[in-house]
Amino acid sequence: MEDANMEELIRLLNRGVTPFHVVDACVERLEQAGFTGIAYDREWNLQAGGKYYVNHHGSALFAFTVGTEYRTGQMVRMAAAHTDYPTLRIKPAPDFKTKSYAQINVEVYGGPILNTWLDRPLGVAGRVAIKSADPFAPEICYFESGRPILTIPNLAIHMNREVNKGVELNPQTDMIPLLGLVDKEEADHDYFMEYLAGELSKQLGHPVQKDTILDYELYLYCTEEAQMVGIRSDLLSSPRLDNLTSCHALVSAMIESTRKDGINLIQLADHEEVGSTSKQGAASILLHDMLRRILRSLGASEDAIDAAAYDAMLVSADVAHAVHPNKVSKADPQVQPQMGKGLCIKQAASQSYATDAQTIAIFAGICEKANVPYQRFVNRSDMRGGSTLGAIASALTPVKTLDIGIPILAMHSARELMGAKDIESLTDAMKAYFSL
Repeated sequence: MEDANMEELIRLLNRGVTPFHVVDACVERLEQAGFTGIAYDREWNLQAGGKYYVNHHGSALFAFTVGTEYRTGQMVRMAAAHTDYPTLRIKPAPDFKTKSYAQINVEVYGGPILNTWLDRPLGVAGRVAIKSADPFAPEICYFESGRPILTIPNLAIHMNREVNKGVELNPQTDMIPLLGLVDKEEADHDYFMEYLAGELSKQLGHPVQKDTILDYELYLYCTEEAQMVGIRSDLLSSPRLDNLTSCHALVSAMIESTRKDGINLIQLADHEEVGSTSKQGAASILLHDMLRRILRSLGASEDAIDAAAYDAMLVSADVAHAVHPNKVSKADPQVQPQMGKGLCIKQAASQSYATDAQTIAIFAGICEKANVPYQRFVNRSDMRGGSTLGAIASALTPVKTLDIGIPILAMHSARELMGAKDIESLTDAMKAYFSL
């Protein structure tokens, strides 16, 4: 089971090159497990024993189950993770030339460690909108280059003697990818847009001209795949551990949960890395509305809906910081989670994590009952930590909330590092949460 769990995680890490591809991969798993797709703009006919999912604008996903012995008054158990990760996004009118080099214009998405994106083999993936006869219904398709077509070359040390002392990178001038070499007779070509039109023509089976591409949401991704490392293969090095580890665990737990008397619900939200304020993000009222609509569709009265909405619980699953072996001083002096020792319960006085004593006690009790190892995480008191979607979502859906996640190193790098055993602890804990 442990090997199958890791194989499924690696499959998602390699496939989930954009939020759109993450949702596609998760929908595929859910459908194989018997979940039925429903839509916001259609009438719902929910039944006890039903398993459902809602694909929201392509890059966000809900999935929920209604127990075979469902009855009102049981706690709705919810969990959330995010589908996006820090990267570079292609701007409109992307093509330009510098000397004999074809380049594309990009902007930073989220908070990547920029220097880790240099000298990498980079692909392009995302969503493209193509002109159709109906302006209200453009043709929408997903795209993935499937191979490295870009790279961002470093400046040689001979021209940058101070590089090993640390060099600030300018997102507009230092992070522009190289697409290829320009021949004199092709100097006026739009290399990338012509490439994109050609690839879409092959993918769709009909001609696509570059001037019929109305817009796109295209991102750069590291084409290097997930890989086990360490003399005992006890570490996993991969792009996108933040936060596809949590997406995998939540989908796995939803599929394998055995709860009979209540509702389990997961949200995989987009745009967490840029603040969550979007129609696909945790700062929308989507989770609040989803919860109420499920209950209403099952025949609950308004009073019962209000009661259930405030009695529910939310687990926000995102990665945590493991203590770094070369930078132990960056961790709290007392609380130092390690990779391979289990998931982390995250806590912050600033409320950047929404955890409190009640939810810690609940989740610790779940882990102990299921024999799942767990650790604690707090920031150093003199360092500002990160945040995630738990505090944002719980401000809009004010329920008992807990922040957890796998401890990793190199968070927001083009490649991150985790302990292989920790995916088992996160998945098992979420199964117990959705089953006990």
